[in-house]
Amino acid sequence: MAQLHAPVGHEKIETNNFLMIVLILLALLFGGLVEIVPLFFQRSTTQPIDGLKPYTSLQLAGRDIYLREGCYNCHSQMIRPFRAETLRYGPYSVAGEFVYDHPFQWGSKRTGPDLHRVGGKYSDEWHRIHLNNPRDLVPESNMPAYAWLSTGQLDPTDMAPKMKALRLVGVPYTDEEIAKAGDEVQGKSELDAVVAYLQVLGTSRK
Repeated sequence: MAQLHAPVGHEKIETNNFLMIVLILLALLFGGLVEIVPLFFQRSTTQPIDGLKPYTSLQLAGRDIYLREGCYNCHSQMIRPFRAETLRYGPYSVAGEFVYDHPFQWGSKRTGPDLHRVGGKYSDEWHRIHLNNPRDLVPESNMPAYAWLSTGQLDPTDMAPKMKALRLVGVPYTDEEIAKAGDEVQGKSELDAVVAYLQVLGTSRK
């Protein structure tokens, strides 16, 4: 009659659910650290490219509205290093362009075109018409209209606290820029802000 024996080696791991879960979590943790930690020490991912400037108060307000309205659900801001990408959109994206973005808007979702290099591609008036009713310019567009942006007004008191918070995470805003933040958006509409944000996208590398 065969004698029963305690499981050993991998058999012990495979028959113990708790031990298996712990070892899987440790493996994932170690693998994640190996891939992520080195990025914090690479200059190409932590230092801004030449010519990169923090968003102005108006551009920053526009970026917040861009996020609020969920524009990132249809538009990426990441041009990948493939020929088809660079022919259509321009030079591929590099991490140094997004050092001051919190959070950055990389992604591959493209219900609409990539917006990383849209800055300066069209006039301010083009963007205003397009945001008010996209089909006035692109009849086949399925983008919703954002007509309410033209009537929404920016709150000047919001801007200084936002810029102070961003300075805490490394965005080099000066005391003077923070002090003038409210004045720069005084009397501006949400549409003005979104257009200002779109017009700066990708311009630092151009």
